[in-house]
Amino acid sequence: MSRNYYYLVSGLPELLFGQGKRPHDLQSFRNELRDFLHPDDYQLVELLFLPYDHINLLNLLGKKPTPFLSLGKYTQEVLEEEIREPLHIPPYFRHVIERYREEAGEHPEQLWENYVAELYYDYASSFSNEFMRSWFGFEKNLRNFLSAYTCRRHQMPAEEELVGRDELTKILKKSQARDFGLSGELDFVERLMTLLENPNLLEREKGIDLFRWNYLDELTTFHYFSVEVVLSYVIKLLITDRWMKLDKPSGQQLFVKLLDDLRNSYEFPTEYTIHERR
Repeated sequence: MSRNYYYLVSGLPELLFGQGKRPHDLQSFRNELRDFLHPDDYQLVELLFLPYDHINLLNLLGKKPTPFLSLGKYTQEVLEEEIREPLHIPPYFRHVIERYREEAGEHPEQLWENYVAELYYDYASSFSNEFMRSWFGFEKNLRNFLSAYTCRRHQMPAEEELVGRDELTKILKKSQARDFGLSGELDFVERLMTLLENPNLLEREKGIDLFRWNYLDELTTFHYFSVEVVLSYVIKLLITDRWMKLDKPSGQQLFVKLLDDLRNSYEFPTEYTIHERR
């Protein structure tokens, strides 16, 4: 049975942006979610932050002198201990550690990142929450489509850049059609092709993230105070945070859109009318 978080969802704008503060402290927000959410639902939130752990894991395995990313689920001390003796990390982390020890010198860094991503998508698909399954399925297809398009544009082989072994991946590896022959299979292909054919790189990147944003809106159309709204909010916050770090004006634009979406996009039933606190 789905759990509702009336207080949390109705308070999200104030929780993140109260008194004009921008939502830049993702760590604090995630810690607050731990107190508000049921443990099973909070596990879904942690799933969204695991890509930071992927980066930390590969950096530690490769003994790279790079800063440790604090937004991951595991601290540096815990992750170092798990590398020595894996006990509490997800099973696919263990596979990465074992394979890296056996083959570290045989593959470039990008292949390791793709390998971890493939295992991550498989792991995410094992969760029963339909929102998460839909989101990660969409994200995997989008990532593969973008990779295949980039490889074709630069006349590079796509085989090692795509993740997964599904039918879509096979088509992307072989098709020479402008849309990879997928317009009839995936409803977002034509819209995405229009974005990708824009010669302005920054505009393309913005468009792709807004494409993700709109998909999240579609996924939460009939959700009001459920964990799905919270998860969508976290993903949007991660998108916004990325743009704030890369490009302050663009990030601010996405920040404003996030706030507007929270206030206007969800059509709450009249009995759940929200009065924003000052």
